[in-house]
Amino acid sequence: MADPKDPLPEPDRLEGAPHPRETPVLRGQSAAEAEFLRAWRSGRLHHAWMLTGPKGVGKATLAWRLARFLLATPPDDGGMFAPPPPETLDIPADHPVARRLLQGAEPRHFLLRRGPNEKETALSQVISVEEVRKMKSFFALSAADGGQRTAIIDSLDEMNPSAANALLKLLEEPPANVTFLLVAHQPARLLPTIRSRCRELRLAPLAPSDLADALTQAGGEIAPEDRTALAELSGGSVGEAFRLTNLDGLKLYAALVRLFSTLPRLDRPQALALADLAAARGATETFDLLVTLIDLFLARLARRGVTGLTPPEAAPGEAQLLARLAPDPLSARAWADLAQSLAARARRGKAVNLDPAALLMDMLLKLDETAGSLAQR
Repeated sequence: MADPKDPLPEPDRLEGAPHPRETPVLRGQSAAEAEFLRAWRSGRLHHAWMLTGPKGVGKATLAWRLARFLLATPPDDGGMFAPPPPETLDIPADHPVARRLLQGAEPRHFLLRRGPNEKETALSQVISVEEVRKMKSFFALSAADGGQRTAIIDSLDEMNPSAANALLKLLEEPPANVTFLLVAHQPARLLPTIRSRCRELRLAPLAPSDLADALTQAGGEIAPEDRTALAELSGGSVGEAFRLTNLDGLKLYAALVRLFSTLPRLDRPQALALADLAAARGATETFDLLVTLIDLFLARLARRGVTGLTPPEAAPGEAQLLARLAPDPLSARAWADLAQSLAARARRGKAVNLDPAALLMDMLLKLDETAGSLAQR
């Protein structure tokens, strides 16, 4: 239990990385920025923008860039002395709006995110309806003097049903001059009525060079020779790349590839060593990452079997291994089915606090069993 005297962590900050409001440059999302600028220049800016795309590609960073831009850029009044329309979303760091947003002191901006639990000893797991009501009251009481106001919701995926319904009412009857910037990782799971009242701005996974630059900006480090592997395993997500670098994810994936190279005669000593690693004291994050990497390997196997195309290697020897284990669509189906089954096993195992070593070993044995069945065809 957290010490009530300790400040709670910010729920929208990746541990060890700068907060999105502190990130000076957004990498690899020029298309999304240009689309927003075109809408702004048209004079018909939508009141609610849903920023979508995989986790960690810069949605929250873009939301803060948009808020800075909207609050710091005067509208074009059409006068002959009006300044030329801006070409970028950039706002100088020493601009008063930028400084106030950085300090959390901008009176025309509201940040909606998870708050503390009822005892204020930890963060709530969801955004509650009370938090949405605070936002509604904020805009009802803040000055409506014709100036622009903004709200960032990070993220929609964390709202409970009551909060989502309360937000829907706000989107149906939005306060004057308010632009909502809504971060959504899985928009398909949201209320269709919320999606229908927003304009979607989709962000793409980052290319290896942009990913490396963004990771460096966030305080991570990546060797040039690891760029392709990290981009493959992270799916172009800075957040996932940060997790991989912090937990030696590239080494773990290489260890998995070496182990899977022994299929369908699983090397038991190698498997037990990985299981012991996942069961070590304080190794919860390592166990979670191993489960993620196994799922990723199975997905790469399935894609190889369906398409016949081998992706760029994320570990030495992976290309040959994928081709051997998934030579055709039939094998791809078997690996895809196994991925679903193992994901369900992992969820159930965690729910009942099953021993991590036993759970991981069970997953590895299921992989071996499937590889053996395919080899006998």
